[in-house]
Amino acid sequence: MKNRLRILLMSAVFAAIVSVSFISGDPSVAQTKTPNLPADFDKAAALAELREMIKGKEQEPAEKVFRNIQTLKGVPAGRVLGIMDFGYSRSLGVDCTHCHIPDKWESDEKRPKGVTREMVAMVGKINNDLLKSVKGLASEKPTVNCTTCHRGEVKPATNMQAPKS
Repeated sequence: MKNRLRILLMSAVFAAIVSVSFISGDPSVAQTKTPNLPADFDKAAALAELREMIKGKEQEPAEKVFRNIQTLKGVPAGRVLGIMDFGYSRSLGVDCTHCHIPDKWESDEKRPKGVTREMVAMVGKINNDLLKSVKGLASEKPTVNCTTCHRGEVKPATNMQAPKS
């Protein structure tokens, strides 16, 4: 069973790398940060400004407060910034400008934003469909997330060592 899980997780990593290659047309996109990042981007100030903009709407669904929300529909708007900061930014070792253009947060101009959406769909499939079929896991609700493969790096770890049995 442990081997089956290892194969499943390595397949997910491979699928992620392949999806990055197909989406970008260039496999090196997973290895580099977005070019032309503003050198003076202040993440803390940007998050504070966004929190101020949504003040009083924190409990409303994200799609009613933010423009162009596709993967976090139904999530309270007040949680979105934390998810972006901790779940995506820290998991990949990047800041907001990796996927977003400051002051044009809804823009889909940056390729990594689309890749992230595809990866979120992949993680959902792994967690909601694939892991349920793996018998004998120690956890009743096993899950993977961005950190499972990325471990704070834009390029996912592709040669993870299997845990010793």
